[in-house]
Amino acid sequence: MESAKFLLLLLSLNVVISYIATAAPPQTCPADVSSDCGSGEWEGDFFPGITKIKYEGPTSKNHLAYKWYNAEEEILGKKMKDWLRFSIAFWHTFRGTGGDPFGAPTKMWPWEDGTNSLAMAKRRMRANFEFLDKLGVDRWCFHDRDIAPEGKTIEESNANLDEVVALAKELQGTRIRPLWGTAQLFFHPRYMHGAATSPELGVYAYSAAQVKKAIEVTHYLGGENYVFWGGREGYQSLLNTDMERELNHMARFFEAAVAYKKKIGFNGTLLIEPKPQEPTKHQYDWDAATSANFLRKYKLIGEFKLNIECNHATLSGHSCHHEIETARINGILGNIDANSGDPQVGWDTDQFMMDVGEATLVMLSVIKNGGLAPGGFNFDAKLRRESTDVEDIFIAHIAGMDTIARGLRNAAKLIEGGLLEELVRKRYESFDTELGAQIEAGKADLDLLEKKTIQWGEPKVGSAKQELAEMIFQSAI
Repeated sequence: MESAKFLLLLLSLNVVISYIATAAPPQTCPADVSSDCGSGEWEGDFFPGITKIKYEGPTSKNHLAYKWYNAEEEILGKKMKDWLRFSIAFWHTFRGTGGDPFGAPTKMWPWEDGTNSLAMAKRRMRANFEFLDKLGVDRWCFHDRDIAPEGKTIEESNANLDEVVALAKELQGTRIRPLWGTAQLFFHPRYMHGAATSPELGVYAYSAAQVKKAIEVTHYLGGENYVFWGGREGYQSLLNTDMERELNHMARFFEAAVAYKKKIGFNGTLLIEPKPQEPTKHQYDWDAATSANFLRKYKLIGEFKLNIECNHATLSGHSCHHEIETARINGILGNIDANSGDPQVGWDTDQFMMDVGEATLVMLSVIKNGGLAPGGFNFDAKLRRESTDVEDIFIAHIAGMDTIARGLRNAAKLIEGGLLEELVRKRYESFDTELGAQIEAGKADLDLLEKKTIQWGEPKVGSAKQELAEMIFQSAI
């Protein structure tokens, strides 16, 4: 009898142990390369203790929650997530080190092993998708050389890229995709004189081959756009530069990219990202107006749009609002790199946009544009050198998303209130006349205008009401 009870007890214990083994969630490695998690490809819990970020409203005191960004909420007939289409920049978020021209790196995330190996590249990619999932963002952006190590030959580089991209495709599933991809044509010494504008034919060909592959993998991953940032497409001195020839070469390069995009069936938008300087003294895509002029001169205006970066606008002597409006009225606003600079620092600091007023101005233009799709807001922004906690990665993006979402709410309030629109309408109401219509239609010649001037005498000039406009704007933010 006792023997039977003992056997029954053993059987019961086996059942319980078996249940626990099957019911318990699989263990994952902590985000620490020093932990012993066995062999095989490392899959860690990169952000332990951080759950999915939720919307809690403006009164929330939780720094790991959204206060203003409510993805499913409708604003002016469109969900916030569709107005904003947020994206994470892989190079800043997962390759940023905190280093600058005057100091060594300050960041070594727990999952980093100090190498640029394929295994490390895959680990970073897994961290990227865990971050996207917890943040609730379904788009990301990348440079080819940031997600996969460069090899000794272009064939080896392409093979490395293929291996990492295959993992990214698997991790994306059906929900996530790249907002855009691009080729890094500025870091390697071969690009010291530029890529598409290099005086060396071999460099021109090499950069074309690199762009070809980058377009292919962007297409394979379902990317919605492809970006060209010509950080070294420009000059340091005109004494040793044939500017006309370099601009012609860059145009031929873009034409080849358009042709290849169509050849492989990539329907994404090609984007040019204006920037005035740094690292090159003068870059050929100085600002939105310069880029629009280039596209018109070479008959590429229908093939490209612009990726406007707010910090680049500052460096070119403009506001972000000015650059976005310039792109919008030229019909070439494609995407926005959401960041800002510091007015007391003269370089490209790539800070997260935290100015609600600036975000409101930006969103006024985006709403006028009908949105940005297939573009969006990419956080081409990095943590400050002194921010070194893993949770800081979340805090920075949450704050940036909330700032732009608050800007959307404010812009909608201004549009629905109508006061600012009415102020602008009244300022130009003299053109809402028969003669004004003739002028705007190109049907008023100088003889007619002289006749009217003689008839009317000295014109009356009204107030611009700038302070009232600023009062109305401030009341909304």
